[in-house]
Amino acid sequence: MSAKGLPFGQVLAVSAGNALGFYDFLTYSYFSKQIGETFFPAANPGNRLLLSLAVFGVGFFTRPIGAVVLGTMGDKIGRKPALIISFMLMGFGILGLALTPSYASIGIAAPLLVIFFRLLQGFALGGEVGPTTAYMLEAAPPNRRGLYASFQATTQDFATLCAGIVGFTLANYLTAGQLQDYGWRIAFLIGASIIPFVLIARRNLEETFAMAADPAAPPVKMRPHLRLAFLGLIIIGTQTILSYTLGYMTTFAQTSLNISANIAFIATIINGGSGFLFDSVSGWLSDKYGRKPVMIIPTIGLILSTIPVFFMMVQGGTTAAFLGGVAIIALFGAFNQPPVLVALTEALPSALRSRGLAIVYAVAISVFGGSTQFTIQLLINLTHNTMMPAWILTPVSALGLIAMFLLPETAPVKAKK
Repeated sequence: MSAKGLPFGQVLAVSAGNALGFYDFLTYSYFSKQIGETFFPAANPGNRLLLSLAVFGVGFFTRPIGAVVLGTMGDKIGRKPALIISFMLMGFGILGLALTPSYASIGIAAPLLVIFFRLLQGFALGGEVGPTTAYMLEAAPPNRRGLYASFQATTQDFATLCAGIVGFTLANYLTAGQLQDYGWRIAFLIGASIIPFVLIARRNLEETFAMAADPAAPPVKMRPHLRLAFLGLIIIGTQTILSYTLGYMTTFAQTSLNISANIAFIATIINGGSGFLFDSVSGWLSDKYGRKPVMIIPTIGLILSTIPVFFMMVQGGTTAAFLGGVAIIALFGAFNQPPVLVALTEALPSALRSRGLAIVYAVAISVFGGSTQFTIQLLINLTHNTMMPAWILTPVSALGLIAMFLLPETAPVKAKK
Protein backbone atom coordinates (compact mmCIF):
# COMPACT_ATOMS: atom_id res chain seq x y z
CA MET A 1 0.00 0.00 0.00
CA SER A 2 1.16 3.52 -0.71
CA ALA A 3 1.40 6.10 2.03
CA LYS A 4 -1.68 7.79 0.57
CA GLY A 5 -3.81 4.66 0.91
CA LEU A 6 -6.53 3.54 -1.49
CA PRO A 7 -8.91 5.87 -3.34
CA PHE A 8 -11.68 7.06 -1.07
CA GLY A 9 -14.33 5.78 -3.49
CA GLN A 10 -13.20 2.20 -2.92
CA VAL A 11 -13.50 2.63 0.82
CA LEU A 12 -17.05 3.90 0.30
CA ALA A 13 -17.85 0.83 -1.80
CA VAL A 14 -16.91 -1.38 1.16
CA SER A 15 -18.95 0.79 3.52
CA ALA A 16 -22.07 0.63 1.36
CA GLY A 17 -22.26 -3.13 1.71
CA ASN A 18 -21.85 -2.89 5.45
CA ALA A 19 -24.68 -0.36 5.54
CA LEU A 20 -27.10 -2.71 3.78
CA GLY A 21 -26.53 -5.49 6.26
CA PHE A 22 -27.28 -3.27 9.20
CA TYR A 23 -30.21 -1.59 7.44
CA ASP A 24 -31.81 -5.01 7.12
CA PHE A 25 -31.20 -6.06 10.72
CA LEU A 26 -32.33 -2.71 12.11
CA THR A 27 -35.42 -2.52 9.90
CA TYR A 28 -36.51 -5.89 11.29
CA SER A 29 -36.04 -4.49 14.77
CA TYR A 30 -38.06 -1.36 14.05
CA PHE A 31 -40.92 -3.26 12.40
CA SER A 32 -40.88 -6.16 14.85
CA LYS A 33 -44.44 -5.39 15.96
CA GLN A 34 -45.79 -5.59 12.39
CA ILE A 35 -43.65 -8.64 11.53
CA GLY A 36 -44.89 -10.43 14.63
CA GLU A 37 -48.50 -9.88 13.62
CA THR A 38 -47.76 -11.07 10.06
CA PHE A 39 -45.91 -14.31 10.78
CA PHE A 40 -46.54 -15.38 14.39
CA PRO A 41 -50.14 -16.06 15.44
CA ALA A 42 -50.77 -15.63 19.15
CA ALA A 43 -53.78 -14.54 21.19
CA ASN A 44 -51.76 -12.05 23.22
CA PRO A 45 -50.15 -9.09 21.36
CA GLY A 46 -47.25 -9.16 23.83
CA ASN A 47 -46.56 -12.80 22.97
CA ARG A 48 -46.59 -12.02 19.23
CA LEU A 49 -44.00 -9.33 19.84
CA LEU A 50 -41.87 -11.70 21.92
CA LEU A 51 -41.99 -14.33 19.15
CA SER A 52 -40.95 -11.74 16.60
CA LEU A 53 -38.06 -10.57 18.79
CA ALA A 54 -37.03 -14.17 19.41
CA VAL A 55 -36.71 -14.75 15.66
CA PHE A 56 -34.79 -11.48 15.40
CA GLY A 57 -32.41 -13.01 17.92
CA VAL A 58 -32.17 -16.29 15.98
CA GLY A 59 -30.16 -14.49 13.31
CA PHE A 60 -27.37 -13.96 15.81
CA PHE A 61 -26.73 -17.69 16.30
CA THR A 62 -25.13 -18.04 12.87
CA ARG A 63 -22.92 -14.97 13.20
CA PRO A 64 -19.99 -16.85 14.78
CA ILE A 65 -20.20 -19.46 12.01
CA GLY A 66 -20.07 -16.75 9.37
CA ALA A 67 -17.20 -15.09 11.24
CA VAL A 68 -15.14 -18.29 11.21
CA VAL A 69 -15.90 -19.24 7.60
CA LEU A 70 -15.79 -15.84 5.89
CA GLY A 71 -13.30 -14.29 8.31
CA THR A 72 -10.86 -17.13 7.68
CA MET A 73 -11.43 -16.73 3.95
CA GLY A 74 -10.46 -13.08 4.32
CA ASP A 75 -7.17 -14.09 5.97
CA LYS A 76 -6.41 -16.97 3.59
CA ILE A 77 -7.34 -15.83 0.09
CA GLY A 78 -8.04 -12.11 0.52
CA ARG A 79 -10.50 -9.56 1.86
CA LYS A 80 -12.23 -9.02 -1.49
CA PRO A 81 -13.69 -12.55 -2.01
CA ALA A 82 -15.05 -12.55 1.54
CA LEU A 83 -16.68 -9.15 1.00
CA ILE A 84 -18.34 -10.26 -2.26
CA ILE A 85 -19.75 -13.52 -0.85
CA SER A 86 -21.04 -11.93 2.35
CA PHE A 87 -22.83 -9.24 0.37
CA MET A 88 -24.47 -11.71 -2.02
CA LEU A 89 -25.83 -13.66 0.95
CA MET A 90 -27.10 -10.46 2.56
CA GLY A 91 -28.97 -9.55 -0.60
CA PHE A 92 -30.62 -12.97 -0.78
CA GLY A 93 -31.65 -12.75 2.87
CA ILE A 94 -33.21 -9.30 2.69
CA LEU A 95 -35.15 -10.09 -0.51
CA GLY A 96 -36.32 -13.41 0.88
CA LEU A 97 -37.80 -11.88 4.02
CA ALA A 98 -39.49 -9.06 2.11
CA LEU A 99 -41.20 -11.52 -0.25
CA THR A 100 -42.21 -14.24 2.23
CA PRO A 101 -46.04 -14.64 2.31
CA SER A 102 -47.86 -14.22 5.61
CA TYR A 103 -48.90 -16.97 8.03
CA ALA A 104 -52.48 -16.45 6.91
CA SER A 105 -51.44 -17.32 3.33
CA ILE A 106 -49.09 -20.31 3.69
CA GLY A 107 -49.36 -21.33 7.34
CA ILE A 108 -46.38 -22.70 9.28
CA ALA A 109 -44.11 -22.38 6.23
CA ALA A 110 -44.12 -18.60 6.70
CA PRO A 111 -42.37 -18.43 10.11
CA LEU A 112 -40.01 -21.24 9.04
CA LEU A 113 -38.93 -19.23 6.00
CA VAL A 114 -38.46 -16.14 8.14
CA ILE A 115 -36.21 -18.11 10.50
CA PHE A 116 -34.16 -19.40 7.55
CA PHE A 117 -33.62 -15.92 6.14
CA ARG A 118 -32.62 -14.55 9.57
CA LEU A 119 -30.09 -17.38 9.96
CA LEU A 120 -28.68 -16.65 6.50
CA GLN A 121 -28.50 -12.93 7.21
CA GLY A 122 -26.71 -13.60 10.48
CA PHE A 123 -24.14 -15.80 8.71
CA ALA A 124 -23.48 -13.07 6.15
CA LEU A 125 -23.14 -10.29 8.70
CA GLY A 126 -20.91 -12.43 10.89
CA GLY A 127 -18.47 -12.66 8.00
CA GLU A 128 -18.83 -9.03 6.98
CA VAL A 129 -17.39 -7.09 9.90
CA GLY A 130 -13.93 -8.66 10.11
CA PRO A 131 -12.92 -8.43 6.42
CA THR A 132 -14.54 -4.99 6.09
CA THR A 133 -12.75 -3.47 9.06
CA ALA A 134 -9.46 -5.12 8.07
CA TYR A 135 -9.90 -3.67 4.58
CA MET A 136 -10.56 -0.20 5.99
CA LEU A 137 -7.47 -0.31 8.18
CA GLU A 138 -5.22 -1.60 5.42
CA ALA A 139 -6.55 0.98 2.96
CA ALA A 140 -5.65 3.86 5.26
CA PRO A 141 -2.43 5.80 5.77
CA PRO A 142 -1.08 4.98 9.28
CA ASN A 143 -2.03 8.37 10.73
CA ARG A 144 -5.61 8.13 9.42
CA ARG A 145 -6.56 4.59 10.43
CA GLY A 146 -9.02 5.82 13.02
CA LEU A 147 -10.82 7.98 10.46
CA TYR A 148 -10.95 5.26 7.79
CA ALA A 149 -12.00 2.46 10.14
CA SER A 150 -14.62 4.72 11.73
CA PHE A 151 -16.58 4.49 8.48
CA GLN A 152 -17.55 1.02 9.69
CA ALA A 153 -19.56 2.64 12.48
CA THR A 154 -20.57 5.61 10.30
CA THR A 155 -22.21 3.40 7.70
CA GLN A 156 -23.98 1.39 10.38
CA ASP A 157 -25.46 4.59 11.77
CA PHE A 158 -26.22 5.85 8.27
CA ALA A 159 -28.23 2.65 7.85
CA THR A 160 -29.98 3.43 11.14
CA LEU A 161 -30.76 6.94 9.89
CA CYS A 162 -32.12 5.63 6.60
CA ALA A 163 -34.22 2.97 8.34
CA GLY A 164 -35.64 5.65 10.62
CA ILE A 165 -36.47 8.00 7.75
CA VAL A 166 -38.11 5.19 5.78
CA GLY A 167 -40.08 4.06 8.83
CA PHE A 168 -41.13 7.60 9.70
CA THR A 169 -42.27 8.27 6.12
CA LEU A 170 -44.23 5.02 5.88
CA ALA A 171 -45.83 5.56 9.30
CA ASN A 172 -47.00 9.03 8.23
CA TYR A 173 -48.27 8.18 4.76
CA LEU A 174 -49.80 4.77 5.41
CA THR A 175 -52.59 3.77 7.73
CA ALA A 176 -51.90 1.31 10.55
CA GLY A 177 -53.54 -1.42 8.46
CA GLN A 178 -51.45 -0.61 5.38
CA LEU A 179 -48.28 -0.50 7.45
CA GLN A 180 -49.19 -3.93 8.77
CA ASP A 181 -50.18 -5.41 5.39
CA TYR A 182 -47.34 -4.25 3.17
CA GLY A 183 -45.65 -1.11 4.53
CA TRP A 184 -42.89 -2.98 6.37
CA ARG A 185 -42.15 -4.96 3.20
CA ILE A 186 -41.57 -1.72 1.29
CA ALA A 187 -38.94 -0.76 3.86
CA PHE A 188 -36.96 -3.95 3.17
CA LEU A 189 -37.28 -3.63 -0.62
CA ILE A 190 -35.96 -0.06 -0.51
CA GLY A 191 -32.79 -1.38 1.12
CA ALA A 192 -32.55 -4.20 -1.42
CA SER A 193 -32.55 -1.70 -4.30
CA ILE A 194 -28.83 -0.99 -3.85
CA ILE A 195 -27.77 -4.66 -4.16
CA PRO A 196 -26.70 -4.69 -7.84
CA PHE A 197 -24.78 -1.41 -7.55
CA VAL A 198 -22.78 -2.40 -4.49
CA LEU A 199 -22.06 -5.86 -5.88
CA ILE A 200 -20.52 -4.30 -9.00
CA ALA A 201 -18.51 -1.87 -6.86
CA ARG A 202 -17.13 -4.64 -4.65
CA ARG A 203 -16.08 -6.69 -7.67
CA ASN A 204 -13.94 -3.73 -8.76
CA LEU A 205 -12.19 -3.25 -5.40
CA GLU A 206 -8.42 -3.40 -5.14
CA GLU A 207 -7.23 -6.17 -2.81
CA THR A 208 -5.47 -4.89 0.32
CA PHE A 209 -4.30 -8.20 1.79
CA ALA A 210 -0.82 -9.35 0.79
CA MET A 211 -1.40 -12.99 -0.10
CA ALA A 212 2.19 -13.57 -1.18
CA ALA A 213 3.44 -13.94 2.37
CA ASP A 214 6.67 -15.80 3.09
CA PRO A 215 5.70 -19.51 2.96
CA ALA A 216 8.55 -20.30 5.33
CA ALA A 217 7.20 -17.98 8.02
CA PRO A 218 5.67 -19.73 11.04
CA PRO A 219 1.86 -19.54 11.28
CA VAL A 220 0.45 -16.79 13.45
CA LYS A 221 -1.32 -18.14 16.52
CA MET A 222 -4.27 -16.67 18.37
CA ARG A 223 -3.12 -17.69 21.86
CA PRO A 224 -0.83 -14.68 22.49
CA HIS A 225 -3.77 -12.41 21.65
CA LEU A 226 -6.37 -14.04 23.91
CA ARG A 227 -6.21 -11.26 26.53
CA LEU A 228 -6.90 -8.69 23.80
CA ALA A 229 -9.75 -10.84 22.48
CA PHE A 230 -11.28 -11.14 25.96
CA LEU A 231 -11.17 -7.37 26.56
CA GLY A 232 -12.59 -6.78 23.10
CA LEU A 233 -15.39 -9.25 23.80
CA ILE A 234 -16.38 -7.36 26.95
CA ILE A 235 -16.23 -3.93 25.33
CA ILE A 236 -18.04 -4.86 22.13
CA GLY A 237 -20.59 -6.78 24.20
CA THR A 238 -21.38 -3.72 26.31
CA GLN A 239 -21.53 -1.51 23.23
CA THR A 240 -23.84 -4.01 21.57
CA ILE A 241 -26.26 -3.78 24.48
CA LEU A 242 -26.15 0.02 24.13
CA SER A 243 -26.73 -0.12 20.36
CA TYR A 244 -29.62 -2.56 20.53
CA THR A 245 -31.18 -0.74 23.45
CA LEU A 246 -31.15 2.42 21.32
CA GLY A 247 -32.50 0.41 18.39
CA TYR A 248 -35.31 -0.82 20.62
CA MET A 249 -36.45 2.71 21.47
CA THR A 250 -38.89 2.77 18.54
CA THR A 251 -40.67 -0.34 19.80
CA PHE A 252 -40.26 0.75 23.45
CA ALA A 253 -41.95 4.07 22.70
CA GLN A 254 -44.96 2.38 21.10
CA THR A 255 -45.43 -0.52 23.51
CA SER A 256 -44.33 0.92 26.87
CA LEU A 257 -44.77 4.69 26.57
CA ASN A 258 -47.84 4.65 24.26
CA ILE A 259 -46.21 7.03 21.79
CA SER A 260 -47.47 6.88 18.19
CA ALA A 261 -45.42 5.10 15.51
CA ASN A 262 -44.63 8.24 13.52
CA ILE A 263 -43.18 9.98 16.61
CA ALA A 264 -41.38 6.81 17.71
CA PHE A 265 -39.50 6.65 14.42
CA ILE A 266 -38.07 10.11 15.06
CA ALA A 267 -36.01 8.44 17.80
CA THR A 268 -34.49 6.20 15.14
CA ILE A 269 -33.63 9.23 13.03
CA ILE A 270 -31.99 10.91 16.03
CA ASN A 271 -30.03 7.77 16.85
CA GLY A 272 -28.80 7.24 13.31
CA GLY A 273 -28.20 10.93 12.72
CA SER A 274 -26.03 11.26 15.81
CA GLY A 275 -23.84 8.38 14.75
CA PHE A 276 -23.67 9.48 11.12
CA LEU A 277 -22.53 12.96 12.12
CA PHE A 278 -20.12 12.08 14.92
CA ASP A 279 -18.70 8.58 14.27
CA SER A 280 -16.08 9.91 11.88
CA VAL A 281 -15.34 12.80 14.23
CA SER A 282 -14.66 10.19 16.89
CA GLY A 283 -12.35 8.29 14.54
CA TRP A 284 -10.49 11.49 13.66
CA LEU A 285 -10.11 12.42 17.32
CA SER A 286 -8.72 8.94 18.05
CA ASP A 287 -6.03 9.57 15.42
CA LYS A 288 -5.18 12.87 17.05
CA TYR A 289 -5.38 12.05 20.77
CA GLY A 290 -5.37 8.25 20.98
CA ARG A 291 -8.00 5.49 20.97
CA LYS A 292 -8.53 5.18 24.72
CA PRO A 293 -9.46 8.78 25.69
CA VAL A 294 -12.06 8.94 22.92
CA MET A 295 -13.77 5.74 24.09
CA ILE A 296 -13.42 6.28 27.86
CA ILE A 297 -14.67 9.86 28.32
CA PRO A 298 -18.05 9.36 26.52
CA THR A 299 -18.58 6.08 28.40
CA ILE A 300 -18.25 7.90 31.72
CA GLY A 301 -20.85 10.39 30.48
CA LEU A 302 -23.15 7.54 29.50
CA ILE A 303 -22.89 5.91 32.94
CA LEU A 304 -23.70 9.17 34.74
CA SER A 305 -26.64 10.10 32.51
CA THR A 306 -28.53 6.88 31.72
CA ILE A 307 -30.74 6.61 34.82
CA PRO A 308 -31.66 10.34 34.94
CA VAL A 309 -32.39 10.28 31.19
CA PHE A 310 -34.74 7.29 31.39
CA PHE A 311 -36.42 8.74 34.47
CA MET A 312 -37.05 11.90 32.42
CA MET A 313 -38.49 9.87 29.54
CA VAL A 314 -40.72 7.65 31.67
CA GLN A 315 -41.92 10.21 34.22
CA GLY A 316 -42.00 13.20 31.89
CA GLY A 317 -44.57 11.58 29.68
CA THR A 318 -43.95 14.01 26.81
CA THR A 319 -42.64 13.58 23.31
CA ALA A 320 -39.89 16.13 24.00
CA ALA A 321 -38.70 14.20 27.05
CA PHE A 322 -38.53 10.94 25.10
CA LEU A 323 -36.74 12.36 22.07
CA GLY A 324 -34.37 14.45 24.22
CA GLY A 325 -33.44 11.39 26.24
CA VAL A 326 -32.72 9.36 23.12
CA ALA A 327 -30.55 12.19 21.77
CA ILE A 328 -28.39 12.31 24.91
CA ILE A 329 -27.69 8.57 24.97
CA ALA A 330 -27.19 8.39 21.19
CA LEU A 331 -24.59 11.17 21.34
CA PHE A 332 -22.47 9.31 23.89
CA GLY A 333 -22.83 6.11 21.86
CA ALA A 334 -21.69 7.87 18.70
CA PHE A 335 -18.37 8.79 20.32
CA ASN A 336 -17.47 5.73 22.37
CA GLN A 337 -17.81 3.00 19.74
CA PRO A 338 -15.60 3.68 16.67
CA PRO A 339 -12.20 3.73 18.45
CA VAL A 340 -12.81 0.23 19.85
CA LEU A 341 -12.94 -1.48 16.44
CA VAL A 342 -9.90 0.53 15.34
CA ALA A 343 -7.88 -0.43 18.42
CA LEU A 344 -8.72 -4.14 18.21
CA THR A 345 -8.04 -4.36 14.48
CA GLU A 346 -4.82 -2.37 14.81
CA ALA A 347 -3.52 -4.62 17.58
CA LEU A 348 -3.97 -7.84 15.58
CA PRO A 349 -1.38 -9.04 13.03
CA SER A 350 -2.46 -8.95 9.39
CA ALA A 351 -2.70 -12.74 9.12
CA LEU A 352 -5.22 -12.85 12.00
CA ARG A 353 -6.96 -9.54 11.47
CA SER A 354 -10.01 -10.62 9.48
CA ARG A 355 -10.97 -13.75 11.42
CA GLY A 356 -9.78 -12.45 14.81
CA LEU A 357 -11.96 -9.35 14.77
CA ALA A 358 -14.80 -11.21 13.04
CA ILE A 359 -14.96 -13.92 15.71
CA VAL A 360 -14.70 -11.55 18.69
CA TYR A 361 -17.30 -9.23 17.20
CA ALA A 362 -19.65 -12.03 16.15
CA VAL A 363 -19.56 -13.77 19.54
CA ALA A 364 -20.26 -10.49 21.34
CA ILE A 365 -23.09 -9.62 18.97
CA SER A 366 -24.53 -13.14 19.08
CA VAL A 367 -24.67 -13.29 22.87
CA PHE A 368 -25.83 -9.74 23.55
CA GLY A 369 -27.34 -8.44 20.32
CA GLY A 370 -29.72 -11.34 19.97
CA SER A 371 -30.85 -11.22 23.58
CA THR A 372 -30.93 -7.53 24.53
CA GLN A 373 -34.28 -6.50 23.09
CA PHE A 374 -35.99 -9.76 24.02
CA THR A 375 -34.65 -9.51 27.59
CA ILE A 376 -35.74 -5.90 28.00
CA GLN A 377 -39.26 -6.65 26.77
CA LEU A 378 -39.52 -9.81 28.86
CA LEU A 379 -38.44 -8.00 32.05
CA ILE A 380 -40.85 -5.15 31.32
CA ASN A 381 -43.65 -7.68 30.85
CA LEU A 382 -42.76 -9.42 34.13
CA THR A 383 -42.06 -6.37 36.30
CA HIS A 384 -44.15 -3.66 34.58
CA ASN A 385 -41.14 -1.40 35.21
CA THR A 386 -40.47 0.84 32.20
CA MET A 387 -37.14 1.94 33.72
CA MET A 388 -35.75 -1.52 32.95
CA PRO A 389 -33.52 -0.39 30.03
CA ALA A 390 -31.67 1.98 32.40
CA TRP A 391 -31.19 -0.67 35.10
CA ILE A 392 -29.59 -2.92 32.47
CA LEU A 393 -27.53 -0.33 30.58
CA THR A 394 -25.84 1.40 33.52
CA PRO A 395 -23.95 -1.53 35.14
CA VAL A 396 -23.16 -2.95 31.70
CA SER A 397 -21.52 0.33 30.66
CA ALA A 398 -19.51 0.35 33.88
CA LEU A 399 -18.14 -3.10 33.07
CA GLY A 400 -17.18 -1.93 29.60
CA LEU A 401 -15.39 1.08 31.09
CA ILE A 402 -13.14 -1.18 33.18
CA ALA A 403 -12.17 -3.17 30.08
CA MET A 404 -11.44 0.05 28.18
CA PHE A 405 -8.91 1.10 30.82
CA LEU A 406 -7.16 -2.29 30.43
CA LEU A 407 -7.10 -2.16 26.62
CA PRO A 408 -3.67 -1.29 25.13
CA GLU A 409 -3.26 2.02 23.32
CA THR A 410 -2.48 1.44 19.63
CA ALA A 411 -2.74 4.88 18.02
CA PRO A 412 0.47 5.87 16.17
CA VAL A 413 0.26 9.37 17.69
CA LYS A 414 0.76 7.81 21.14
CA ALA A 415 3.52 5.49 19.98
CA LYS A 416 5.58 8.49 18.86
CA LYS A 417 5.62 10.02 22.35
